[in-house]
Amino acid sequence: MKRKLLIRSSIAIGICLLFGFVGAVATQTAMNGWYTALDKPWFDPPEWIFGPVWMLMYILMGIAAGIVWSKGFYHKWVKTALYHFGFQLLFNGFWSLLFFGLNKPFWALLAAITLFILVILTIRWFKIVNKIAAYLLVPYAVWVLMALALNLEVWYLN
Repeated sequence: MKRKLLIRSSIAIGICLLFGFVGAVATQTAMNGWYTALDKPWFDPPEWIFGPVWMLMYILMGIAAGIVWSKGFYHKWVKTALYHFGFQLLFNGFWSLLFFGLNKPFWALLAAITLFILVILTIRWFKIVNKIAAYLLVPYAVWVLMALALNLEVWYLN
């Protein structure tokens, strides 16, 4: 069981980090121009914190998904939980593309709202399969909520 958990968690972490890398490419382009010129709210974290925090979030997400996946993909609750996880991961990347890649804060805000809802649903389904996996996603939900608030304020101020 431990070997299966380790392998599946490693694969899930790799997938999450791949999505993170794609988002980082879009982000880096904007950080060198568009984003730095925007008016930002008082709670805008320093730029250096985003990379390490997102890396931690992707690792926690991968571990959580690996835990759920190790319960057996044949089970309908596991499938449902992982489908929700996949959708939220897609919206995570979609948000980065809209906000940083295309410089569209309003559309990114809509994607961020959808992402937050999907993260909450994913936590709900993960909790049915494994409580620890669900709790591993709570910091991610908080970080997404902060990003949503930041996105809202950037859109409002600009």
